[in-house]
Amino acid sequence: MAREAGIPIEILLVEDNPGDARLTIEALKESKVHNNLKIAADGVEALAYLRRQGKYAEAVRPDLILLDLNLPRKDGREVLAEIKSDPHLKHIPVVVMTTSQAEQDILKSYGLYANCYIIKPLDIDRFVQVVKAIEEFWWTIVTLPPR
Repeated sequence: MAREAGIPIEILLVEDNPGDARLTIEALKESKVHNNLKIAADGVEALAYLRRQGKYAEAVRPDLILLDLNLPRKDGREVLAEIKSDPHLKHIPVVVMTTSQAEQDILKSYGLYANCYIIKPLDIDRFVQVVKAIEEFWWTIVTLPPR
């Protein structure tokens, strides 16, 4: 396992809201587990990163993707569908983290094989707690697939 070998956990945050991205960065800075966080501001950039296209030719495959649904250029639902239909990417766990409480978004995300669906809290302290809970679960309890 990467954590046991001292190799940092690679995370791709797909988030267009600078405030939510900043809160996630701050929460992960306090992490007990060494991690590298990369940010894609929209769905097109996220897929280019994952497919190592253009300026992302040397990108490291993430161990975990934190995906917002409401993104510019290509929304998170489309990104999730493309990730889970790509044989090279489909094993990467995807945590949908969004403000949408809509039942159709929850059902569609799980139908597209999201690994979990989290509604972003509006309270800053609670948001940080949620990110730390994601970290605790995915870094210390779950065995991630090899890169």
